[in-house]
Amino acid sequence: MKKTIASLTAIFVAFGIQVQAKDIVDTAAGIDDFSTLVAAVKAGGLVDTLKGDGPFTVFAPTNEAFAKLPEGTVADLLKPENKDKLVAILTYHVVAGKVMAADVKAGEVATVNGEDVTVSVADGKVSVDKATVVKADVETSNGVIHVIDSVILPKG
Repeated sequence: MKKTIASLTAIFVAFGIQVQAKDIVDTAAGIDDFSTLVAAVKAGGLVDTLKGDGPFTVFAPTNEAFAKLPEGTVADLLKPENKDKLVAILTYHVVAGKVMAADVKAGEVATVNGEDVTVSVADGKVSVDKATVVKADVETSNGVIHVIDSVILPKG
């Protein structure tokens, strides 16, 4: 089976056939360290949006990033009565357009939430508000994911 997959991949590459990458939601769902984020996206009703054409740039907090929040915060945010607050937080992690790491510039950047995040670049590291990008350029069919080490919260 592995040889068959490797052979098919080689044929696709040889003929310039590109295998379509998964969208942002399916990519995140396939990574164990994003299970909390995926649960939040589902609870917030944002699955269809993030499966849409985009393109989107998502600053995606890991499970460990969510665990840094005060105890009970995630469970509270996932309750139906807190959907608006959850959506505000999640959309604060999304920028319209596909911004690869090489294209990142320091400054204020508008999020889908409507508020600006502060992007800074120092010593080769990119930060978004107080979160650090720990893995950049996870390409998807409708954008890019940059993995961050903290959940960023809207100021408003």
